[in-house]
Amino acid sequence: MTIGGIIVARGRTSQGKPADNHRGWRLTSAHTSAVVVGILLLTLSVLAGRADIALIGIPGLLAATWAHTTRPTAPPRGNLHEPDGPTTAGELTAALHLTAPHTTADVFHLRINATGHRSTHLALAARPGADADTDERRIALRLSSVRTGPQETFAIDLRGTRHAVWEREADEIRGARRLVLPGAAPLGRLPLPRRLRGLNGPHSSRRLGDGAELRDIHQFAPGDRLRRIDWRTTARRSPELDTLYVRRTYATAEATAVLVVDSRDEVGPDIRTWRGYGTIRVDEPTSLDLARHAAASVAQALVDAGDRVGLEDLARRRRPLPPAAGRRHLRRVVHGLALAHPKERASVHRVRPPQVPADAVVYLFTTVLDDEPLHLVRTWRTKGHPVVVIDTLPDLHPVIENHLWIAWRIARLEREVRLAALADEGVPVVRWAGSERDRAAVRFEALARAAQRHVR
Repeated sequence: MTIGGIIVARGRTSQGKPADNHRGWRLTSAHTSAVVVGILLLTLSVLAGRADIALIGIPGLLAATWAHTTRPTAPPRGNLHEPDGPTTAGELTAALHLTAPHTTADVFHLRINATGHRSTHLALAARPGADADTDERRIALRLSSVRTGPQETFAIDLRGTRHAVWEREADEIRGARRLVLPGAAPLGRLPLPRRLRGLNGPHSSRRLGDGAELRDIHQFAPGDRLRRIDWRTTARRSPELDTLYVRRTYATAEATAVLVVDSRDEVGPDIRTWRGYGTIRVDEPTSLDLARHAAASVAQALVDAGDRVGLEDLARRRRPLPPAAGRRHLRRVVHGLALAHPKERASVHRVRPPQVPADAVVYLFTTVLDDEPLHLVRTWRTKGHPVVVIDTLPDLHPVIENHLWIAWRIARLEREVRLAALADEGVPVVRWAGSERDRAAVRFEALARAAQRHVR
């Protein structure tokens, strides 16, 4: 399947007549120079009466005349082939196929552009085959980037020349917009809610049922299963076997978690790009890239543990992804994370916070640059949901401009006040940027142990 721009012959016009393939070709300055120099030398030879001067100018005129009679009749063709479906972050690949008929250009001039990358210029010989009508060349293209989500890929300008005297206007070959999926980092245990739901799962709940964790030994009662009878305890406590004793265990259940991604804004390490000017570098992740990576890591850890996970996007007013389990649902969550992006308009203010299932733990991925996350956390905690905030603000570059430094100092102080308020209310905050990302697994393990002790 071919994705992206395809440059082919111009086919037919809107009136149904065949298009003129000669259009777009023009003579270069080399042809003009050869004609002018040849005429000047012939004129000089006539005025000076010297035939040797004419012999110097005649080859240039003959070459210009021959080149003019060999005008190309077909444009060069280029097809950009890209892999189907989404890809993962790191490296984007594509293949450019160039086709050169005998009646078209003999040299390809390429200018390969990509957002955030320097332009690359190439000049390739068409090399038409002796026995074939056309010769196809394949050029492998690679684009390195740590960015995720919808990404622009290649934009190629193709221009052909023939015999260095004919050149064609550049045609643009543009690649399709690619969806780059976030990767996932391995995490250990994650904090669980105080109450578990479901009739089966990997965790032991606080209610009676079929499970592996022993609760107590109790006298046989109506409703107890015969396979639960503990004959050793019965023989020890009731030698006459007039009373039976059963082993009662805790039921197994599963945890429910909801990932809430704050995609209302996307900021990079360079504060100068926060105003909407300039281009964010492709080798530096933004806050939304960090949020996608952190959410994908948490989702994979939950699915690996057999728990249920849902997804909610604060910037998109549509139906959220309900909690579910399984590898197929994990792919849906990762795909939804890749589609999260800020709206073009002003930030969206939600009158009501996203609805969260009962007894579910909430993971909020945000930069905490405004008061909206603080309001959401307090609302969820009022309803009894444990909340874990993942700070996705990237490590910022030093600020040189004085006015930007003052603005960031005010924003930083306000952000520190919000983080301090979360800490005072007992809301754990996990930093997910720079070197702190490597210690996130240790932080989650400590939170899981603290939550387990609290439940017990």
